[in-house]
Amino acid sequence: MAAWSLSVGIGSCCLDNGINRTWKFPSARLFTGKNKTKPRSETLVVTRKRFLGDFVTSALQSYQLSKICAAKTSIELREQLSSRSAQVDDLKNVISYLFRTKTGALVKVKVEKKREKYSIMVYVSSLELCGGDDKSRLVMVWGVYRSDSSCFLPLDFENSSQDSQTHTTETPFVKSSLSELMLGLEFDGKESPFYLSFHLKLVSGKDPDGIEMLTHRDTEFCVPVGFTAGHPLPLGLSSGPHDDSWNFAFFSRNSANVVLCLYDDSTTDKPALELDLDPYVNRTGDVWHASIENTWDFVRYGYRCKEMAHSGNDVNVEAEKIVLDPYATVIGKSVSQKFLGSLFKNPSFDWGEDASPNIPLEKLIVYRLNVKGFTQHKSSKLPTNVAGTFSGVAEKVNHLKTLGTNAVLLEPIFSFSEQKGPYFPFHFFSPMEIYGLESAVNSMKEMVKKLHSQGIEVLLEVVFTHTSDSGALRGIDDSSYYYKGRATDLDSKSYLNCNYPVVQQLILESLRYWVTEFHVDGFCFINASSLLQGVHGEHLSRPPLVEAIAFDPLLAETKLIADCWDPLEMMPKEVRFPHWKRWAELNTRYCRNVRNFMRGRGVLSDLATRICGSGDIFTDGRGPAFSFNYISRNSGLSLVDLVSFSGPELASELSWNCGEEGATNKSAVLQRRLKQIRNFLFIQYISLGIPVLNMGDECGISTKGSPLLESRKPFDWNMLASAFGTQITQFISFMTSVRARRSDVFQRRNFLKPENIVWYANDQTTPKWENPTSKFLALEIKAESEEEETVSLVELTEPKKSNDLFIGFNASDHPANVTLPSLHEGSKWRRLVDTALPFPGFFSAKGETITAEKAIQQQVVYEMKPYSCTLFETINSTP
Repeated sequence: MAAWSLSVGIGSCCLDNGINRTWKFPSARLFTGKNKTKPRSETLVVTRKRFLGDFVTSALQSYQLSKICAAKTSIELREQLSSRSAQVDDLKNVISYLFRTKTGALVKVKVEKKREKYSIMVYVSSLELCGGDDKSRLVMVWGVYRSDSSCFLPLDFENSSQDSQTHTTETPFVKSSLSELMLGLEFDGKESPFYLSFHLKLVSGKDPDGIEMLTHRDTEFCVPVGFTAGHPLPLGLSSGPHDDSWNFAFFSRNSANVVLCLYDDSTTDKPALELDLDPYVNRTGDVWHASIENTWDFVRYGYRCKEMAHSGNDVNVEAEKIVLDPYATVIGKSVSQKFLGSLFKNPSFDWGEDASPNIPLEKLIVYRLNVKGFTQHKSSKLPTNVAGTFSGVAEKVNHLKTLGTNAVLLEPIFSFSEQKGPYFPFHFFSPMEIYGLESAVNSMKEMVKKLHSQGIEVLLEVVFTHTSDSGALRGIDDSSYYYKGRATDLDSKSYLNCNYPVVQQLILESLRYWVTEFHVDGFCFINASSLLQGVHGEHLSRPPLVEAIAFDPLLAETKLIADCWDPLEMMPKEVRFPHWKRWAELNTRYCRNVRNFMRGRGVLSDLATRICGSGDIFTDGRGPAFSFNYISRNSGLSLVDLVSFSGPELASELSWNCGEEGATNKSAVLQRRLKQIRNFLFIQYISLGIPVLNMGDECGISTKGSPLLESRKPFDWNMLASAFGTQITQFISFMTSVRARRSDVFQRRNFLKPENIVWYANDQTTPKWENPTSKFLALEIKAESEEEETVSLVELTEPKKSNDLFIGFNASDHPANVTLPSLHEGSKWRRLVDTALPFPGFFSAKGETITAEKAIQQQVVYEMKPYSCTLFETINSTP
């Protein structure tokens, strides 16, 4: 028989059957009762190459179909019945499926692989044929399909009753000695995988057309051949028990059908094979699953969700698109830039003796950075293939150490929309490919390993509350993953329904994956206030996802930080966040109150509360260590812009331009701005809680007054060598050393005792806490009694850990004389910081002893310049 083209052989309803090669429809071999065969011509040609034990697909030069042949009818079955019934099923090669009909008849199907062939035995029991009717018989009407269960592939063999339009074949059953009806079919293994779909027909003399018999679910009987039903767990792609197969598991509650699409070539957008998964055999609950031997040369996979079961006009326009497996751990782009799951495993990685530094929460010094922006600039002097990657971050570890950093907070590194940026992810199990060299996965692991070896933890900003507008989870099961039809304002913004059970499971599995696979030390959850929303958008006081994360055993040692900044509205939200003594928070009130004070507004009580660890937020069983304090962040104005721009459009930034908007050459304005930057950093590092420094603030990177995230510029490493960069970097390094040396005050798990804090106005009177015109505040921190006998490890002239501290803040535009508290004989005050003094004298590790210019009962009066901060520490002056 001549070879037919695909379109002629299959017809219009099967044009898109998922096979993108040329199929030939030759004659087939028919087995008869006399064991005679007829020759057939073509066979399925598959080529492979083996490299280092892995199969790598070569271009398939031809994909030819040898016609599916059915054989071994009644005579052979009778002859083989006794021997077959005595055999013990080989569990590796025999798979059984059990069905029942509406009338109670049982249908058992056994699929057995024999060398290069598949033998299918169908047994029907508990079915009574019409007694006394010699023409009563049971017939199986069957066909095979792959990509579309409603369209069978054409068969071509002799001596069979095949319908030329529907491509179905009728094969009669025979009666066995066990009072069962049975028949057998045999297929060439090279023609798999496919589905055998059939129904039964009871034919009698009275009713020659027969009575159709379906499953108890009113569907066709359907059995996979060349692959198996697989397992519903774990979700995503996993290996079989002997690494000899792939198991695919995919959640979609509202899909009537799910098609597994397999690709044998990364240079094409058309699947090489599509399997329309059977809802009965390949579905358990809401999970669709299948298992395929990994001897096939497939390299990528995706899913097509068909006929979303929505009511009314709620139609999903993406339902027929091929979607990415949400649980895929390795993904890649197709020719059309569509992301698909990869069937290759992540490359192996040797972690060696890597271990998390496991730094106590209160000891953290955090540096927030963007992986690409940190080393992308040519001034980083890194090779072009390293700049802007995880490897680039690892190369700059010395800069992080110089700043005293012991934790980096990476802006989102999940695969994201390049058009909208890192805060709009489309996948939660893979790092962004542009951040790696040959493999972003191994590049990130190398970075984590190196940072850990230097005592630096790795924290990730993560976005689980919304996704990019397209790609992502759209088209899988929108009413489960998103607020589809529940809250219109949330659905329009691609908000994920985080507390819906299946979404909650996805998020937990993602977090566990990053901890176990990448050794990540913690997570900062962006837009965390949205994690408190229920499945209908309502506010939850005890959200199940937040609680589940808090108590998850695999996440027990990780840092958990809630950041209520919303990338969609570009503003932080203030909420009472449930914590179970596990969740820390990025402190928005801290940022706002400190900015207000530094521009001469606000009240002293707000500043005092923030300096002492934000007791109004964290006295609920946590403590100051749960407050992550920031002045600037990647959205909004940078630190240098906070003191340079304050136009009406920036009212929400609470900034002050120090007397002139934007760039200026006026010395007085520039000096005032420099003092304000020092003041901001000083307050941040002497406050109880965790300081979070934003990338570029140490060298004065500016966006020229733009608060937009996309306005951020790459880190310019040349700016570190400028006069500004030099002094600010050294000042930050000094302040981190002060925090470490005086950890009894600045790195506390608990709040300071009220009896150890004394607040002053500049004349040692009680501050006017709620008076907005009061712009001066000072406090004395007395060493706690249990610390007083602590022996200092430094020289005798160095301040001991148990010495008192005095800290002053002057936000007014005129100087203020402050009277320092009187000391016992033999003790003196030593100045460590005065932000009004010129560099390098405005901070000093050794400090400068303060003598009394105006001695009033042995008290020292110190003049604080406008817009300045000071830090004093007592020291024993006795030799």
